[in-house]
Amino acid sequence: MVLLQTILILILVYYALKLLLKWLAPKLLNYAVKKTNERFGQQFGNYTDYAEPRNSREGETTVSKKPPRKSNPSKKVGEYIDFEEID
Repeated sequence: MVLLQTILILILVYYALKLLLKWLAPKLLNYAVKKTNERFGQQFGNYTDYAEPRNSREGETTVSKKPPRKSNPSKKVGEYIDFEEID
């Protein structure tokens, strides 16, 4: 009888924890994301790299492009070695 009670209690505790985590996990994750967002906001709060230029008028479109990547053709990547299979 004691073994049956122990098994029943373990099953009830398992399902209770499962339900509790089902409800609490999203709230805990939202809290963690919110805190992380606040920390990044404090650290990079005044960073305005993509801010709108001050002298632009409403309705005017401006496009800023990244400079093209310069590839260095003389850069040696490595030596090619051809392997042959030996029987």
